[in-house]
Amino acid sequence: MIALARAVTLLVGLGLGASCGHAADIGYLAPPGVPAKEFPAPQRPVAQIVSPGRASEQHRDSLNEAGEIARLLELKPGMTVADIGAGSGYHTVRLSGLVGPTGAVIAQDVTRSYLIALARRTQRLRLTNVTFALGKPHDPRLPGSSLDAAILVHMYHEIAQPYAFLYNLTPALRSGARVGIVDLERPTSEHGTPIELLRCELTAIGYREVATHQLAGDGGYLAVFSPPEPGDRKAPRDIVACRGAGTR
Repeated sequence: MIALARAVTLLVGLGLGASCGHAADIGYLAPPGVPAKEFPAPQRPVAQIVSPGRASEQHRDSLNEAGEIARLLELKPGMTVADIGAGSGYHTVRLSGLVGPTGAVIAQDVTRSYLIALARRTQRLRLTNVTFALGKPHDPRLPGSSLDAAILVHMYHEIAQPYAFLYNLTPALRSGARVGIVDLERPTSEHGTPIELLRCELTAIGYREVATHQLAGDGGYLAVFSPPEPGDRKAPRDIVACRGAGTR
């Protein structure tokens, strides 16, 4: 299993992600990160995962959701991008065409059945630059130094262990990488994340805010962050959970 993980890591690191069309191919792409017990628990509600998609793809296309996120994050052909919490794959299939044959998309989720269904969808669409990563609530299990960007779209409020998850995401991000988080300005119990709470939780890990943009219609906001530099990465024991920031 370790040898397989290393081989997949090499493929992804080179931007040569393989298409996975079978349930047996859905698994972990990297060794475990730091255990959840080393981190504080969130001091606010965590929303339940209730669906692989937020709204119809036609509605999201009418708002140019994927195009706006790609533009604001400056995603380009040849990049490797992770769609974290990929669900039904709305962004995965659109990112596949955007990054092109020299780029790669890693569709990541903690729900294996979602990834199996998405693998079948990408196989039908003949998308050969998509790889699948099964994660844990505290660890995305993504290969080291593999990503130019990561997007977390309408799912941050569902991450059960956000401090551990963000910490364990950091090693997968290359120098200059960007993390784009899309969510709604509402309490986490109502499937949103107040922007002040989001800023607090990411800053607690050492991420730095680059910009915040309002998306069209009911798309919510896009908050862009850069990951901690290696020397600035906080130790798990030094992370302090945010209390009551923007939760109402």
